[in-house]
Amino acid sequence: MKKENKEKDVTVVEENVIAKKVNNKKSNNNGIVYVIITFCVCLVAFGLFYEFYLKNLVIETTKTIKDVTVTDSGIADAVEKVYDSVVTVKNYSRGKLYSTGSGFVFKVDSKNGYILTNYHVISGGSNVSVVFTNDTEEEVNVVGYDEYSDIAVLAVDKNKVISVATTGSSENTRIGDTTFAVGTPVDSSIYSWSVTRGILSGKNRLVQVDNYVMSVLQTDTAINSGNSGGPLCNSNGEVIGITNMKLASSQIEGIGFAIPIEDALKYAESIISGKKITRPYIGISVYDSTNYFSGESGVYVEYVEKGGAAEKAGFKSGDKIVKINDVEITNSSYFRYQLYKYNIGDKIKITVNRNGVDKTLTVTLSGSGSKN
Repeated sequence: MKKENKEKDVTVVEENVIAKKVNNKKSNNNGIVYVIITFCVCLVAFGLFYEFYLKNLVIETTKTIKDVTVTDSGIADAVEKVYDSVVTVKNYSRGKLYSTGSGFVFKVDSKNGYILTNYHVISGGSNVSVVFTNDTEEEVNVVGYDEYSDIAVLAVDKNKVISVATTGSSENTRIGDTTFAVGTPVDSSIYSWSVTRGILSGKNRLVQVDNYVMSVLQTDTAINSGNSGGPLCNSNGEVIGITNMKLASSQIEGIGFAIPIEDALKYAESIISGKKITRPYIGISVYDSTNYFSGESGVYVEYVEKGGAAEKAGFKSGDKIVKINDVEITNSSYFRYQLYKYNIGDKIKITVNRNGVDKTLTVTLSGSGSKN
């Protein structure tokens, strides 16, 4: 009996093992099927996501890039606005062409059209004419000029004027604003009414020209010698300055200058109205000198006019000028620049060094005479 029971027990165990193997095989098969189904569902979901979202997203991005690349349409409209007001200025001496430059019509009245240009463009000649964009050349009258500000005003018959420029504001411009110039570069009619474009690189730049200092706009707009007197414009075609000079050097590129239009118009209106342009005067002459031993340079009083404002204030020949109010003076050109900031009748303090001792003198500015 015991042997028979053992055989039955063995048989039951074997049957249970076989059942477990069968069940495990079925579970494995079910797992594989589940993985396959899950993979297919994910694949379908990704396909739908790509079709209805990613694909459209790529198309929208491409369109945005295309829109950006066509936003800059140039400044042709702005150029057309000022173009016909620009003239080539010809300066003749004894019947021969002496020099050329540029200018622009900025104003008309019942009789004349008025043209702004630089004084140095017309200096040294005896007759001046201008050429308009229709190639007609007309002789003009020199209404007047101011050598210090380098401004000259010409008058031409109103009926000869093709267009009048619109003036803007240099004070409202920002560094980086678009600028462009129109003029006759390199003193050649071949390149008349050339247009060059750049940006406003700086404002209130102090540049020394001969024996005086000017506060000017700086631009990288290409400006050559024949451009002098022509307009520097903003992107709206409004004149913000008069192109004046170029700092030329083998080491320097892209630095040009223009007189702010506000300064130019102030002097131009005085010239047209017949008012004499006067500047502060104290009755001294000055010179620049460098100490041979110390190498120190300075501005010295050479001559004091008897009875003048400087003598009354206590100036003496040999005084070294140190400051005007709180501004240090480095040379005679800068001395004039600072002095001319004030009005006739103003009282200013000028510090001088006399025999190694600083003295502060109070002087009342007058408005006559040819010296400082």
